[in-house]
Amino acid sequence: MIEIKQVSKVYGAGAGAYTALDGVSLTIRENEFFTLLGPSGCGKTTLLRMIAGFDFVTTGSLVLDGENLIGKPPYLRPVNTVFQSYALFPHMTCAQNIAFGLRMLRKPKDEIARTVAEMLELVQMTRMADRLTNQLSGGQQQRIALARALAPHPKVLLLDEPLSALDFKLRKEMQIELKRLQTQTGITFVFVTHDQEEALTMSDRIAVMSAGKVRQIGRPREIYDQPADRFVADFIGETNFLAANLSAIEAGGACLEFAPGVRLRARAPKAGTSVGPVTLAVRPEHAEIVSPGDGHLEGELINIVYFGTGTAYHVRLREGANFVVRTQHADILPADIPVGDRIGIRLRDGAAQILGD
Repeated sequence: MIEIKQVSKVYGAGAGAYTALDGVSLTIRENEFFTLLGPSGCGKTTLLRMIAGFDFVTTGSLVLDGENLIGKPPYLRPVNTVFQSYALFPHMTCAQNIAFGLRMLRKPKDEIARTVAEMLELVQMTRMADRLTNQLSGGQQQRIALARALAPHPKVLLLDEPLSALDFKLRKEMQIELKRLQTQTGITFVFVTHDQEEALTMSDRIAVMSAGKVRQIGRPREIYDQPADRFVADFIGETNFLAANLSAIEAGGACLEFAPGVRLRARAPKAGTSVGPVTLAVRPEHAEIVSPGDGHLEGELINIVYFGTGTAYHVRLREGANFVVRTQHADILPADIPVGDRIGIRLRDGAAQILGD
């Protein structure tokens, strides 16, 4: 649906020039929920604005459904945008807000009425049709903003952090609702967020961005379990980083050494990785607490954090680094361990990911 090739965006000129996007290339498929994920200032919203036509491309090409978008104004692009602030008209009813864009497109009255009814039903807001939008809750306003954007049946819907103003519980509900709407309408969604959990929950694929570049593109499980580099591993979820020695690369895996006689098998590294010192990423849930001497690592328990569904055990390793082990309360929990005790940590086979950098 969307092909972005070597797109760059530079603001200003000379010594004061700032590069917001630096040679970004990616493809977004038809009927896909695609997320641009990254910290503030990484360029994700700039890229979204370029697709919408609100910002110009400095270099590169941007093609939507086979049509070159360079130089085409926003109102001639088959896309719609849901903004972070929703931008609803407070003096109009919900139905009038949804109908506004259709009237601007000079659609027939009967078609407008039919589409408004369909959109209200789609977002489960039929009973609110005649209510002013400033009389709605935040979640209800977001549903109307979505309905208004979907009403003209765009080929692509752009969503610029639309959940950030909602409270935690409502945000969780709307994550499921957005995915339902995308599946039901079959429209390509391009979603911008800095929230890793949002991206993992809703997306078919994710592009992780940093400093104007795309660091990795993949499905949520690939991004989480197989981070391409240290930035992705650190940004997505919680990660422990370990130093180890890669002693051998074999078919289907690799052999690691933490200390003489302490060995572990890991996933096969990227092509071109050579034996020697490497950095590993290990998710906290892929480790378990054992008696000292029975694990791959050993250290002092310095803190225990209870967070409802699980418990995090913070350990200072013998080498000086910190390591977190997370258990789910559905699992068999270790016996109560006093802070200050020495404990062992066992890593599950295949849990360690060898990082490219």
